[in-house]
Amino acid sequence: MKVLHLITDLNTGGAETSLYRLLGGLERAEFDSQVVSLIPPGPIGEKIAALGIPVRTLGMAPGRPTPAALARLTGWLHADPPDLLQTWLYHADLLGILAARMAGVRRVMWNLRNSEMQLSQYRRLSGLVVHLCACLSGWPQVVISNSRAGQDFHARFGYHPRRWAVIPNGIDTRLFRPNPQAYAWLRSGLGLPPEELLVGQVARYDPMKDQAGFLRAAGELVRSGSPAHFVLIGHEVTDANPALTAAAREAGLAGRVHLLGRQDDIGRYEAALDVLVSPSAFGEGFPNAVAEAMACGVACVVTDVGDSAYLVGETGRVVPPSDPSALAAACGALLADANERGALGAAARRRIEANFSLERTVAAYRQLYLGPGGDAQGKAV
Repeated sequence: MKVLHLITDLNTGGAETSLYRLLGGLERAEFDSQVVSLIPPGPIGEKIAALGIPVRTLGMAPGRPTPAALARLTGWLHADPPDLLQTWLYHADLLGILAARMAGVRRVMWNLRNSEMQLSQYRRLSGLVVHLCACLSGWPQVVISNSRAGQDFHARFGYHPRRWAVIPNGIDTRLFRPNPQAYAWLRSGLGLPPEELLVGQVARYDPMKDQAGFLRAAGELVRSGSPAHFVLIGHEVTDANPALTAAAREAGLAGRVHLLGRQDDIGRYEAALDVLVSPSAFGEGFPNAVAEAMACGVACVVTDVGDSAYLVGETGRVVPPSDPSALAAACGALLADANERGALGAAARRRIEANFSLERTVAAYRQLYLGPGGDAQGKAV
């Protein structure tokens, strides 16, 4: 079955990482996969290419769909029509459905990766794209969401697909696992004593991820007497980001914050933490970083955004969004009790193994792609 994946970009992010993991899990004997990125591919594009999967780009500027890009994609689909066009993220959903209609591609599936978005935080064009997608959401055969909260939000927003499917992100529990050696490795790299407590966040720099709120909570923890240090990892999360360095300074965190930027061996960093925090203010669907840390046996504190509370279940702590004091209190309670952290971390890994493994996710996509009859010829679902 020939499947073409169209995605907005291939930089480091949850959707991009999920696509890479899915492609690595699908059997090549069943699926002939190709990937097209709207903008020039980034680090995840290199990883996908290393799997032996062709990667192309439409060469667009970020966030700027153009008639030329639409014409180019339509030409590619017409010249080499896939059995299925799977699109990822709003801009790719919109461009993909229009090109598929013009090229005569019958099977299209959209992929939604977030829940309740505050569109005022983003460019006006992004809001327009989401509204257009809502209007056209009856065209694809299936609209996939990686979270139940994402499906609920988009239904309220006006999405009216022929069929919904909820498929959570999958975690490779062989790659993301407890790693006692990582504990000393990271502290040594940061110039810290081996027993230093570390609280971390793993997320790209984006309004929805609320790094500023996390730093305010960290400041409250420090003022309460906590000895912890704080590690932030992600695209544009570096000392060169003036907003983050200012937020850390205002929170009184001099010498206690480590902005490490994007890291490839992310499981090693996550396994080295005492607590992982997901402080998202809005928009979160299914946070990969939380599921990865859980698989590494790390207790998590999350805000009640998207499916975060459902993901951690009874294995972590859930607080309201945009409430640094509640976030600080939950982190402080876990930092004060090593036995509880250990028990919750062990339970978290069991929860990922039982409910959110990569194998389960790949199997769900495979079943959806092949259809109820297992037909690899691309019959309409």
